[in-house]
Amino acid sequence: MYSFLCMCVCAAVLVTEAKQPDPRGGRLKSSSHTEGTSEYDVRFHPGRSSQCLVNGITLFEGAAWSPEPCKVCQCRSGVASCNNTPCPQLVAPRVPQVKVNMKNASRPHAVRSRRLNMKTDTETRPRKTAQVNSFAAKKQMSTQKRKKEDFAAAVRPVLSPDIQSSHVLLEKKFVPKTNKNILLSTGHFDHDDDDDYDSDDDDDEDSSVQKANTANRRPTVPLTTKPLPIPNSRAEAPPTGRQSVRPKLQPSVPNAKSYMESLPAGCLLSYSLIACGSTGMTHFPIIRDPGIRAIYLADNKITKISARALAGLPNLEWLDLSKNKLDDSSLGPDVFRNLTKLRRLILDGNNLTKVPALPSSLVELKINDNSLSGLTPNTFKGLSKLLTLELEDNHFHDGNVSPLTFAPLRKLIYLRLDDNNFRAVPSGLPTSLQELRLSDNRIEVVHTGVLNKTVNLRVLDVSHNRIREDRIAPRAWIHLLKLEMLDLSHNKLVHVPSFLPAGLRQLVLHHNHIERIPGYVFGHMRPGLDSLDLSHNKLREDGIDEVSFIGLQHSLSELLLNHNQLTSVPRGLLQLKALHVLRLNSNFISYIPLNGICDMRAAEDSPLTAVHLQNNLIDRRLIPPTAFSCIKTYQSVLLRPQRYEDYD
Repeated sequence: MYSFLCMCVCAAVLVTEAKQPDPRGGRLKSSSHTEGTSEYDVRFHPGRSSQCLVNGITLFEGAAWSPEPCKVCQCRSGVASCNNTPCPQLVAPRVPQVKVNMKNASRPHAVRSRRLNMKTDTETRPRKTAQVNSFAAKKQMSTQKRKKEDFAAAVRPVLSPDIQSSHVLLEKKFVPKTNKNILLSTGHFDHDDDDDYDSDDDDDEDSSVQKANTANRRPTVPLTTKPLPIPNSRAEAPPTGRQSVRPKLQPSVPNAKSYMESLPAGCLLSYSLIACGSTGMTHFPIIRDPGIRAIYLADNKITKISARALAGLPNLEWLDLSKNKLDDSSLGPDVFRNLTKLRRLILDGNNLTKVPALPSSLVELKINDNSLSGLTPNTFKGLSKLLTLELEDNHFHDGNVSPLTFAPLRKLIYLRLDDNNFRAVPSGLPTSLQELRLSDNRIEVVHTGVLNKTVNLRVLDVSHNRIREDRIAPRAWIHLLKLEMLDLSHNKLVHVPSFLPAGLRQLVLHHNHIERIPGYVFGHMRPGLDSLDLSHNKLREDGIDEVSFIGLQHSLSELLLNHNQLTSVPRGLLQLKALHVLRLNSNFISYIPLNGICDMRAAEDSPLTAVHLQNNLIDRRLIPPTAFSCIKTYQSVLLRPQRYEDYD
């Protein structure tokens, strides 16, 4: 009983001392919490021992609050107890809006130091260092991104439109390596509209062409470069859960690994083109890349091409090997045949004596300036898609070209056989042919029926040969109703040949020995010639009659009679109502008659826009005043200089 009374007395004394007011304004005296609560107005609420008064707000027992970051306070028995707590490292904290000066980034910020005055130096220094490192890493990545975009912008104009529309998957992103911990603690985000995840393509639209691996390359590569190999691994999904979608290369080869042999300096590379012209290459480099579509290796010293060199190019469409040192032993039996998508092959300027085996996909083949010495029925077997064939400057003649050589070429449109040794137009030409070039041969005769099947022929060039008009069969080309241009220049014609195709629009006869234009030689033509070139011949005034141009009255717009032996203006010119250009220069004309060029009876002006009369023997003082009255502008008449005067 006595013990119980003692306990009650002690409790009453303690309560009485606690209720005594503080002489300095009633602040709570607590030596154990003086340091933690010295900055806050925390009072004891009289009469209620379980409440705290903090900055005018009454807080109940157990209430907790955080007056500033990394500090937690709690009301316990009417006393505010505050403790420092470690701050967690956030994954993506808010990026400060203020710009950081990199020169002063190491200095403690004044505002931050005031707010975090309760932290020690060891707690704040790592956080600021991480922020500065993050900013430097982000700035470095932005610089690299700008370089990448500038490079792609420089490459894009030189690429073709179909190449620009496709994408190439690169092995690695063009992003510098940084500390993963720093990226996590500071947040790897930027303020542009592009995604920031390394597994997404959205930031790399302009990076379809990248620099090749320098370990396998020559020191410098101008402008465009070879891409990195195509990766096989799947793209990881970004943290948002959205799966990254990559465009597929068309056509693509699954699990294909790209490889390229070291190339010499001076090559131009893009993700679909390799151009190494005039670089001194001696062999075809081994390349394995399904994305390559065009290879240009002209003007080199390549002597051999193995089947292995082209085996890794399944999508190659264009190959130029002109001006090298290739011969029959340089090419394997199927070196080109396995290129099933090859469309254009150029082998000009080599030493081939026979046409190599070719893929059926070809549409253009050029083997000019070689030593080909024969064509057999099997030479072009299977080339049913071929449209253009050029075999200029070889050793072909009538005896080593089979009449069945061109039979497989059912779609051939253009055939070039210039500068060979043909003495006659070769037979067996395909029906589809539209343009035939046979200049610089030894052709002397054009037989009947040799062109019977070429009913679609539009252009025929047999210039620089030995053709005479009496060696042209009467009906050699009269049936070629679609023929528009016939070039018989640099031959041995004495007069304009008869039985010309009725639909002819352009007739080229310059540099022959033509002395006369027979009457009505153009009378059967409908609608008639548009251009007639008879320059550099031996025409005299008696070789042109008034009926020489019958059939051309309403069609002929250009008549070239320069460099002949005319002594007067030819007769029959007044009939040409559509004539725009008349060349009579470099003759021996001495006088312009009153009705020689202009018809005084006509009420309308002439359509002539150019009349060339220079380098003749014309005395300009004796020209009748109305000789050119039908011409709209006198500047259209050229009279200077004449042969007897010097004119600078």
